[in-house]
Amino acid sequence: MAPTKYYHSVQLQQDKCQGCVSCVKLCPTEAIRVRNGQAEILADRCIDCGACAAGCPYHAFSVRSDTLEGLTKYAYNIVLPAPSLYSQFPASVPLTDIWQGLHNLGFDEIFDVSLASEYIACEIEDYIKNYTGGRKPLISSTCPAVLRLIQVKFPELIKQVVPVLAPVEAAAIYVKREAAARLQMPPELIGVWFISPCPSKETNIRQSVDVQHTELSGSFGLAEIYGLLLKNLGGGHELHVRTGSSYGLSWGAYGGEIASAGITNGLSVHGIDNVYDILEQISMNKMPQLDYVECLSCKGGCLGGLLTAENKFVAECNLRQRISAMRAAEPADRREAMAQTMVLQDFPASAAYRKKLVPRPMMQLDDDIMEAMKKFERMEEVLCSLPGLDCGACGAPSCQGLAEDIVQGKAHEIDCIFKLRASVHKLSRGMLELAKQIPIYHEPKMLNNTEDERNEG
Repeated sequence: MAPTKYYHSVQLQQDKCQGCVSCVKLCPTEAIRVRNGQAEILADRCIDCGACAAGCPYHAFSVRSDTLEGLTKYAYNIVLPAPSLYSQFPASVPLTDIWQGLHNLGFDEIFDVSLASEYIACEIEDYIKNYTGGRKPLISSTCPAVLRLIQVKFPELIKQVVPVLAPVEAAAIYVKREAAARLQMPPELIGVWFISPCPSKETNIRQSVDVQHTELSGSFGLAEIYGLLLKNLGGGHELHVRTGSSYGLSWGAYGGEIASAGITNGLSVHGIDNVYDILEQISMNKMPQLDYVECLSCKGGCLGGLLTAENKFVAECNLRQRISAMRAAEPADRREAMAQTMVLQDFPASAAYRKKLVPRPMMQLDDDIMEAMKKFERMEEVLCSLPGLDCGACGAPSCQGLAEDIVQGKAHEIDCIFKLRASVHKLSRGMLELAKQIPIYHEPKMLNNTEDERNEG
């Protein structure tokens, strides 16, 4: 069976890599090795969380994304700004100025992802209310990096993931279908673009983990668009932008999803290390009393994404001020506030478009089951011979990772510095013992001419 080919937006720039193993220790799925002084990414394990890029001291990782030149491929272009974009600007900057700026960059239409978030929040709320018989807590499906982490490291939790689409995917399905009907234009002539705060969302467009077929044409890194927006804010165009309430806007920060879905017995977890930790606890059934867990791979939520421009604490302050100002003008009841903006006709239900989440095993020693069992036994033997310190000096993230690499023929036992030191010590002792057993050979002493003449006399 041919191995699955995975698309990844996180790319390693070999010329910048110094082989320092920082990325090896940061990766939550053990997807990086350092071999021959250079890092390598294992494509079947990478979840595009961006932890390696965020922590690399040499900036050896980059993220692939689209450029505005891509707009020329389509007759009509729609952009989907998310709350993370608005968080980059102080609350004193009106949303209308940001929308005008996007229009000035070449987008024909703007549809606010926060509005789609409200529809998804209602789906989550209904699903939790009608959920019976299964394990809890239920797990958010919003973050693609978290979904991939579950596929790779915690496949047993797949059945606890709420089967709804990420808001941006649902928004893309709606706007392309609605615009095609309204403009009497073939869907293939309509470009739908996302302004992404993180690499995992860019990857999800190219190789979706949750949606059967994405309607997104591509995405732009938020930091790149932000710089252009600063030069193009405001303008005289009259724009009609469909946008959400403060509850939809709150999805940009951690806890916003729970608040908009009216979940009172939930927990928000952000940062890939923290997400990994709580998924471990859920896997061990440590918190069955909890209804829902909102998991976000970036620290601070989407506004702390790798591709954002503003400091995550400043961004959180900006967003919360904007939310507070909006909420002061809305009905106090959450449902009433959302009902004022949820006026779209035929917004798609997620279930019809969502792809079934399947496990993505990260360790397959061999296609042949018998050979795989032999390699597993060998791996256990090798692992027992290693020190168990998980120091990472060998270029693998752990001793188990090195043992796996050894049985796969991708590494050697002496890649472990402790095994190497023991081998060198054994060799040196052997050389010393050998030296003791070899007879000492003395070269005959050569006499100079003066001594020869004296002896002859």
